[in-house]
Amino acid sequence: MVFSHPDWSFRCEDLLSPDMSMWVILPVSLPVFTITGIWVVYAMALYNQHVCPVHNWLYNDSCEEQLPTQRGPELCCTLDNIPLISKCGTLPPESCFFSLICSTGAFMVVLITLLRYAHVIEKHQNCVLNMASLSTGWICAAGLTMVGNFQVDFAKVLHYVGAGVAFPSSLLFVCLQAALTYRLAKTQEEYRVGHIRAGMALLALITLVLSGVFFCQESFALQHTSAIFEWVYCMIVMFFYGTFAFEFGGVSADTLIILSRGGGGLPSLSLQANKPEISGGPGHHQAENLSIL
Repeated sequence: MVFSHPDWSFRCEDLLSPDMSMWVILPVSLPVFTITGIWVVYAMALYNQHVCPVHNWLYNDSCEEQLPTQRGPELCCTLDNIPLISKCGTLPPESCFFSLICSTGAFMVVLITLLRYAHVIEKHQNCVLNMASLSTGWICAAGLTMVGNFQVDFAKVLHYVGAGVAFPSSLLFVCLQAALTYRLAKTQEEYRVGHIRAGMALLALITLVLSGVFFCQESFALQHTSAIFEWVYCMIVMFFYGTFAFEFGGVSADTLIILSRGGGGLPSLSLQANKPEISGGPGHHQAENLSIL
């Protein structure tokens, strides 16, 4: 829609376009919020002696006292005190913050994957990779919500179901997005982003596989190593979401129009309005009439 006035003339889209670049904050804020949050949860669990520190590699089959009641420079740790991310957020008060971080992070994941889905349709076209990425992103968000709200010590089955959903779906999401980036790349900068995402996807695959394999072992050292790989994997995935800042700088009003239409593409009139106008003659007036409509 075009407005005309002796002093000003603009389109409705022009009102929205300057603020659309603010969407770049969303993918950047996700890793900043979640990574900072889980390390705060770890610090709280360490302060309350609910888990053993990451640098501790000495574990025992049993201890005379529970870890929270122990005093002294040397702590007696068991496998129940391994600093897995979910273990750090099991007991209050850190469990409250862990639930908040997971729930908020899941909501941000839903928003990012939805905007990424619409932006791909706007700039290119819809495809199987794009739809599959949207689905896996939302499945990952559902699993993350279960992980954060069902603590492993009190609802083990539901917690493991959520983890079994969140970890594989998040890995599948980063792999699909890396492949989608290469498929849509046309410039050298876009190919460089594709290289970065492919490298991060490969690192995520390696760390998740090693974390899963070591987690099933009986060795104390291997299970502790599994916890470290779990931390590394989660940070890689969060940083991967942060790379969407490259594309979200181009989110426009048309992206939101696509979302409002359920991913069905832009209205034909908006495409027609972007075509060069033919000057002179009745055809010119018809184009103006369509633009006003």
